[in-house]
Amino acid sequence: MNDTVTPLAAVILAAGKGTRMKSDLHKVLHPIAGRPMLLHLVDSLDRAGAVRRVVIVGASGEQVEAAVAGRGVDIAWQREQLGTAHAALQAREALADFDGVVLVCFGDTPLLSADTVTRLTARLLAADAPTVAVLGFRPADAAAYGRIVADADGGIAKMVEYKDASAEERAVALCNSGVTAVRSRDLWRLLAAVGNDNAAREYYLPDIVMLAIAEGGRAVCVETGEDEVAGVNSRGELATVEAGWQARRRVAAMAAGVTLLAPDTVWFAHDTVLGRDVTVGQNVVFGPGVSVADGATIHAFCHLEGATVGPQAEVGPYARLRPGAVLEEGSKAGNFVEIKKAVLGRGAKANHLTYLGDAEVGAGANIGAGTITCNYDGFFKYRTVVGEGAFVGSNSALVAPVAIGAGAIVGAGSVVTADVEPGALALARGRQEARPGWATRFREMMRVRKAKGQKA
Repeated sequence: MNDTVTPLAAVILAAGKGTRMKSDLHKVLHPIAGRPMLLHLVDSLDRAGAVRRVVIVGASGEQVEAAVAGRGVDIAWQREQLGTAHAALQAREALADFDGVVLVCFGDTPLLSADTVTRLTARLLAADAPTVAVLGFRPADAAAYGRIVADADGGIAKMVEYKDASAEERAVALCNSGVTAVRSRDLWRLLAAVGNDNAAREYYLPDIVMLAIAEGGRAVCVETGEDEVAGVNSRGELATVEAGWQARRRVAAMAAGVTLLAPDTVWFAHDTVLGRDVTVGQNVVFGPGVSVADGATIHAFCHLEGATVGPQAEVGPYARLRPGAVLEEGSKAGNFVEIKKAVLGRGAKANHLTYLGDAEVGAGANIGAGTITCNYDGFFKYRTVVGEGAFVGSNSALVAPVAIGAGAIVGAGSVVTADVEPGALALARGRQEARPGWATRFREMMRVRKAKGQKA
């Protein structure tokens, strides 16, 4: 959290058209680890103590407005795309009553951390009282980033956009991330003074640095790593940021006591929770909303989303747990088992080729291979309950709503349409009939017909 008494507000610039994404979805809403990248940033700002958040939108702004609805985030519109300083200035009305530090950042840099926001804010509020604090970084390839000319203590002498930089300035390694902290009492005045006498004829946010220096103020730079301020402007950059996020999450999982048998093949969601001594096999995908308790095993080629896996439970290989799936302690969902909105009780097993939907399976029950719960009639969903210790034979269909009592046995191949009492045997299949010699006679007859070219 921000440990200063000065309140923090954030202005998030998200008005760009994002044309390089070639998408009908707004750029900042493309997901990283299953969550829109804008919301990754909003969460970081919340953790840093931001009390106000304003997102500046333009093209497809309605999508962004819907995505942040209910989160206490204000929306301001940039109707004309006139540059980053002009975009930030659109937040002035929303923050007219705010007195504190304003952080200007970008909706397409989802990995900006709360710790870095706090460092930047603290530097602005340090005893030497700079007017502006800028977040800089040193990329492996400086490319077309704006440059920061600064001394060893981070004092900025000059900032310049790449298009307007001299050859000497382009040789500088320190680059501008665009993330900027300014006191609100200075910000609006500086933004209003920015001109557009430059190669792009745009109003550049970094120009407030030179304006502050011209007034006799100071500007300082705080540095961070390249990965943290990586922007996403294309599908390729989205994939790169995703890969970096996943790599760091895998390292964190293993450091916390999780075994990943093939780390590079495991994919996490932003909110995946894994307990101690969990083992995760190869090619496992965690969608949003998954919690795995201590000692559980997720075998290879499983997909989990919205699921809760209890202690010592076992999943897969090749299992799919959909939203609402709950595996209690010591239970098992094995090969090619799909579970949706269903509970597999303590020690219960569905070892092979099973679908359990809208169901409750009691402790110690055994669900045979090929069993399905028929939970949908084309209009409504219905519930199946299997009691403790019950045994459901292979290739059975449980037609919901139906209940199998505790300790009951359902014979293999049954289609169960009525409740089964506890301890009872249920058989719901056609009677087997044997006709001695029929198969031999049939084959001989067909061979004769085939030899004569006759069809049945």
